[in-house]
Amino acid sequence: MILVMKPTATEADIKHVVDMVHSCGLKTHLSTGESVTIIGVVGDKKKLIDKNPDLLPGVERILQVTESYKLANKKFKQQPTVIDLGSVKIGGDNFCIMAGPCAIESREQILEAAQCVKKAGATVLRGGAYKPRTSPYSFQGLEEKGLEYMKEAGEKTGLKTVSEVTSIEALNVAKNYVDMLQIGARNMQNFELLKAAGKANIPVILKRGLCATIDEWLNAAEYIMSEGNERVILCERGIRTYETSTRNTLDISAVPVLKSKTHLPVIIDPSHASGVREYIAPLSRAAVAAGCDGLIIEVHPHPECALSDGAQSLDPEQFENLCNELKPFIALMGRK
Repeated sequence: MILVMKPTATEADIKHVVDMVHSCGLKTHLSTGESVTIIGVVGDKKKLIDKNPDLLPGVERILQVTESYKLANKKFKQQPTVIDLGSVKIGGDNFCIMAGPCAIESREQILEAAQCVKKAGATVLRGGAYKPRTSPYSFQGLEEKGLEYMKEAGEKTGLKTVSEVTSIEALNVAKNYVDMLQIGARNMQNFELLKAAGKANIPVILKRGLCATIDEWLNAAEYIMSEGNERVILCERGIRTYETSTRNTLDISAVPVLKSKTHLPVIIDPSHASGVREYIAPLSRAAVAAGCDGLIIEVHPHPECALSDGAQSLDPEQFENLCNELKPFIALMGRK
């Protein structure tokens, strides 16, 4: 339920409505625009039936939210959410490029990767310390030692950092080292992990599940937000279809669909979507044109030696060329 306040509503009117909602054991979410304040009500709206909120001073009308996700819903918040990392902002008019290796393999490797992606124009360093692999015999990551290397690389280059977590234990370790957490496709509906991410005071990139619908994805984001963490970024990384020419099928349409449904930032992962480095550039251009808020790209100093996903990783020169190529597209979309 959404209570739309009149343009003439006073702060006292708004406070009165909020207090009334809280007295019924429900939560509120305020979105203040230039002329109108919207009060989102989270919880069992039946508790308000006898309160007649539409008759309260300052209330203009009541809108029902039929979708099961509330806090992530654009009806609750009209203005785009901007994730503020200090020197880096994600969402709104900003465009962010995140890059780095699929897996942190050594101190030397992540330091070299950080320097390369910083030089090319990336502002966030990505790298996996906990690797959920299809085969149990594949490289699983350096875990906390890898996070230590990433933190050092971030501090030396001034890049913000993000790394995937695969369990609550990994989350509790990683949040001490990185600026953002990533929850991967395989864990999109790991509800206990989502709730733990919601209790952590750190931004979260939530990747779309392999076969998840957009509404399932937004409900997963709702799990995080309902625990108090509203700094969520949605990442489209391709979904599983019958097509085998690419690793996954990048759902470009997810960008405008999400923009119509949610205020959360949306980024694209063309590396995991394609699985083929030659396709990363055209998919990146398409993603920018579709209106995404950023890209997360796999870059390895020496892809031929990578322990994970070398075939879909750009080398430093390829990444720098791509960043330069994307500049006019980003400017054309009015991003900075």
